[in-house]
Amino acid sequence: MDVKNAFLNETLSEEVYMKPPPGTSSPPHKVCLLRRALYGLKQAPRAWFATFSSTITQLGFTSSPHDTALFTRHTPQGIVLLLLYVDDMIITGNDPQAISDLQHYLSQHFEMKDLGSLNYFLGLEVSRRSDGYLLSQTKYASDLLARSGITDSNTASTSLDPNVHLTPYNGVPLEDVSLYRQLVGSLIYLTVTRPDIAYAVHIVSQFMAAPRTIHFTAVLRILRYIKGTLGHGLQFSSQSSLVLSGYSDADWAGDPTDRRFTTGYCFYLGDSLISWRSKKQSVVSRSSTESEYRALADTTAELLWLRWLLADMGVPQQGTTLLYCDNRSAIQISHNDVSMSVQSTSKMIVTSFVIIS
Repeated sequence: MDVKNAFLNETLSEEVYMKPPPGTSSPPHKVCLLRRALYGLKQAPRAWFATFSSTITQLGFTSSPHDTALFTRHTPQGIVLLLLYVDDMIITGNDPQAISDLQHYLSQHFEMKDLGSLNYFLGLEVSRRSDGYLLSQTKYASDLLARSGITDSNTASTSLDPNVHLTPYNGVPLEDVSLYRQLVGSLIYLTVTRPDIAYAVHIVSQFMAAPRTIHFTAVLRILRYIKGTLGHGLQFSSQSSLVLSGYSDADWAGDPTDRRFTTGYCFYLGDSLISWRSKKQSVVSRSSTESEYRALADTTAELLWLRWLLADMGVPQQGTTLLYCDNRSAIQISHNDVSMSVQSTSKMIVTSFVIIS
């Protein structure tokens, strides 16, 4: 569903004045006192969310403390969930009557537009299949290819050339960096449904300030890879279990410039991928054990948030969540099988130990 003119529904609590718009007749040296929010006003988004939140909580919905834009309501027949993004929302659940009541209730308080079944949301395409759902960004990716001008280029089998190591110094500086930044920004959003390009996009996004020709070539290779895999996306099976599991990893001084390590993790709900990340660590680790342990700390933080969010959505996890790591020393430390003294270990590692434990 969509709320028409959402920001015009809020009454402002602050005094805000504006010049009379052109073409209107008003006394000289007079200004207008705004009683309601307008688009472009910095207070408008917050005022709209406060109004919507207050309205929907009167129907018995509760805002999740782990994602305030997620509202849930438990009924005798099941649960209803509403996810809000500015003036767009997704409503789902297993109580059809409660969903219908919610739609009617919202229509009484706001000017609503029912867009029907979920097929498209914020650039994401939702396709129903016999065995579940496919979440993709095919149209978004096609538009990105057209904007980059490589629709007639050959495809690439991988998103990165394994023989090329990007640094800030190789190549010639680009005369116009705007296209590079636009393409990388679009690629970052494309990773919402394309975890297979997450690492490659993570690499090229490090050179946004001063990109060079070799970096632009790497971006074009990612785009050529996308051209050959336009139909890729996230598959959510209707037969999948709802058990959460995670995987954590880190490379070995992978950045050729500063030798910092890269953290990578992913989480599955059953056999459906729901969360992933590729990010350079903020400090230089002195061993693979230290880097793997830092990665475990970041992964554990995401794990806790996912467990809390799933519980809010009516999918509580029973027992502990399996978290896989391929570094024996890091696993032993997390089990407290290795003595760790504050004197011999940095505060960062001790903090990570507390998070994982």
